[in-house]
Amino acid sequence: MKNFFYIALPILAFLLIFVNTFFGHFIFSSETQQVINKYSVYVHLLSEWQSDSKNIIFDVTNSWYKSDQVSDEDHVFNAESKEYNTNQLQEIHGKSYVELKHEFSECHEEWQPMLYRKAIDTVRHEIEYVQGKQLSTDPGISVYPDIENRNYDNSEQQSKIKSGYIQFVPICTSKEITSYDYSVKIDNKDLGFDVYFVSSSKQRENFGSSDFDSYTELGCFGQNKQSYSGTCKNIKKDGGLLLVFPDELKPWTTKVTINLYEIN
Repeated sequence: MKNFFYIALPILAFLLIFVNTFFGHFIFSSETQQVINKYSVYVHLLSEWQSDSKNIIFDVTNSWYKSDQVSDEDHVFNAESKEYNTNQLQEIHGKSYVELKHEFSECHEEWQPMLYRKAIDTVRHEIEYVQGKQLSTDPGISVYPDIENRNYDNSEQQSKIKSGYIQFVPICTSKEITSYDYSVKIDNKDLGFDVYFVSSSKQRENFGSSDFDSYTELGCFGQNKQSYSGTCKNIKKDGGLLLVFPDELKPWTTKVTINLYEIN
């Protein structure tokens, strides 16, 4: 029986990649006008940071609805052909880091995900649901429980994040004003994160100052969390999620999972 699996699994993996390459755009074509972009952001903190761990991975799922306008494009933008972005050296709080995005569609409406990644995400969703880490029975939607960081209180969190790392995750929409369901979790059990819906990426630079402006309605933010889900309404089209972490990350790599679902 073991020999059978050793032979069958590589064949199955090859077939998944083959089918995705040549027929993925047919499989993922959606009459609901819904677009799904799954991408990753790799962040390496340079020596100025105090964290023991210098690496953060953001796994992002962004789902939104196409515009009603008829596209002039007659091709499918496939994830397999998307190259890695170039490394970008950036700075926040006077501390440098390198950022690399992989498979980010830049809100391209003809984007099609890779078949094997969708299959893996479905299996992972079912496992997390059985473990109680996932509240949704729908494999296409992730809802995480509201889990507070119990290592220290929120007042200490607000002090810690003043010099922490900040990541902006943009939404995608064809509307001027929209609403989103979202969920976030972190695998680092030693600290908490803050999450805020903001009107634009400019608020990343404003965080910690009197100029910082976020959506303050219930469900649009969470503080000192290790897992959180919410709904935020009336978001401007240039808006997105702002995630903030203390500069106290520990080995080895911190993984952050983010899900964004536009409400039609």
